[in-house]
Amino acid sequence: MQTLFINGNDYASARELHLALKRLLHLPEHYGCNADALYDCLSERREVVNLCILSSGNEDVAAALRKCAAVMEDLDGSVKTL
Repeated sequence: MQTLFINGNDYASARELHLALKRLLHLPEHYGCNADALYDCLSERREVVNLCILSSGNEDVAAALRKCAAVMEDLDGSVKTL
């Protein structure tokens, strides 16, 4: 189990957020930088990831964070917003 603390204000775009997730979660090179790809990668590893959102960030990042949060919850992780 892993817990990520994400501050959406640190990212200018959804792509930047996904690139950070790729690095933080050690996702494969072929990671597609979207919620579907995140689901596929994490479900293959059967890894539970908890997400703690410190700030949503701009509209683009906030939308991506909502989708990522749904993925984490679908895979039995928890999501908290501070």
